[in-house]
Amino acid sequence: MRIVVSEGSGVPLYEQIVEQVRAAILSRRLAPGEALPSLRRLAHDLRVSLITTTRAYNDLAAAGLIVNVQGKGSFVADVDPALVRERVLSAIESDLERATASARETGVVSLEALHELLTRKWHEHE
Repeated sequence: MRIVVSEGSGVPLYEQIVEQVRAAILSRRLAPGEALPSLRRLAHDLRVSLITTTRAYNDLAAAGLIVNVQGKGSFVADVDPALVRERVLSAIESDLERATASARETGVVSLEALHELLTRKWHEHE
């Protein structure tokens, strides 16, 4: 699996790693039980700090997507993609609730403007 990060994207590096690994797991490009690169190897390959890769792997483990085995490494967990998708959709729904509440409270942003913004953000990451 190839991971690409960009410091200029506005998205924290660890989140870029998390999203790319999550997508690879959900699409089954990474199979259950498959070993991930070590924290140090990934940090070296991506030219990021060890703290960045540690944060990403810890977030993935907390989401149940990977399993960290002391002295062995990190491995893709055997997860039900439908369950993970449901969790992801729930988190997105919460984020959208906050965004729409903020837009309504301020009265600055219309539904059409929110739709345009969402569409633009969607296409930025294609």
